[in-house]
Amino acid sequence: MPIPDRLSTDMTPLHTKQILRRQGLAPHKKLGQNFLVNPRTAQHIVDLAQLSPDDQIIEVGVGLGALTRPLATTVRSVIGLEKDAGIIRLHQEQQDLPSNVSLLHTDVLTIDLNSLVEPGQRLKIVANLPYSISSPFLFRLIAHAELMDFAVVMLQKEVALRLTAQPGSKEYGVPTVLLAACADVQPLLAVSPAEFHPRPRVDSLVIRINFHPLPKRVQALGRFDRVLFTQIVHAVFRQRRKTLLNGLTGAGLNLDKTTLHQCLEKAGYAPQLRGETLALEDFVHLTRRLADQGCTSLLNNQPVIP
Repeated sequence: MPIPDRLSTDMTPLHTKQILRRQGLAPHKKLGQNFLVNPRTAQHIVDLAQLSPDDQIIEVGVGLGALTRPLATTVRSVIGLEKDAGIIRLHQEQQDLPSNVSLLHTDVLTIDLNSLVEPGQRLKIVANLPYSISSPFLFRLIAHAELMDFAVVMLQKEVALRLTAQPGSKEYGVPTVLLAACADVQPLLAVSPAEFHPRPRVDSLVIRINFHPLPKRVQALGRFDRVLFTQIVHAVFRQRRKTLLNGLTGAGLNLDKTTLHQCLEKAGYAPQLRGETLALEDFVHLTRRLADQGCTSLLNNQPVIP
């Protein structure tokens, strides 16, 4: 899938530095803070998100409000989740955000996502995501796919490209398969390091993840045991160089190696096959075959999160 061209920059890093200095703040390495400093880029991201005036948007990582302000002028309300107490204090003292923005001093990785959903609605998320939480954030969305409408997120380019990788490639892995089973991914905008303060050492990519309505590819899969599916996917990629048989043997499934060998052959998969060559449909087919053999997850119906 082609990546859109980078937007030309119109930098304001000095303004960003001055705001932070006046408040006695600095970018937090531990929190992975890289503040977006180009207002044109922020507005372009909001435009590409194709938001509705009636939307309630959850913004993850408010920062200095670069995305928050154009979001607030586009939608009904914005709930900003911000982990940095200093950033919360800055906005409370300055009163510099629109009145339809509510700030919560919280961590998106621990907050009860159900508490953010209005009755009859689904979560709509926009985020300039700290690189340090990209993987756990994505797995959290997958685990709560039934709550999700869409997420428009800025990720490290390398991470974003993994989400649309093809079977057999080195980028193909657990998040690729698990996300493909509940959503589809659309690249929106490439963003250069020059658009941030401080500058990251990598390029970024804004993507849109559509959970609802279910993509046609996901609808075609029908119903299957998603907990067992998740466990199988993790087992296959845990040690990529292992064969499909050996990967599944150490997966904590309640089938012995001989039974697994027979099951793989009946399902049409050579036991010596590398699991990383399986497509989404193959993983679902394998899940059904193993379930038919009496294979059950030993995880008490809890998703596997790395």
